[in-house]
Amino acid sequence: LKEVPGGLPSLSFLEGGKLAGFTGCNNFSGNFSLEGNSIQLDPGAMTKKSCPGSSEQDFIAAIIRASQLRITKDRLTLLNDSTELMSLTPKED
Repeated sequence: LKEVPGGLPSLSFLEGGKLAGFTGCNNFSGNFSLEGNSIQLDPGAMTKKSCPGSSEQDFIAAIIRASQLRITKDRLTLLNDSTELMSLTPKED
């Protein structure tokens, strides 16, 4: 992703199939479903702050297109068929 003014985008997978995240500009809360390595992400409701550039739209579009995930030791990768959409690393506490 390009440099995002508000900070790095993030995704949090919560209990009960709940999804929360930050686009680098706005916060969102939605749902996810996981079956094996197939995943569906629905970003749901989002705050409405005006954001410069296209980073937020690109991030949300990638989330919606994700259909599979791959987990390695320190990375979760979202894919659409065999195309990598984004890789996420655990947040440092």
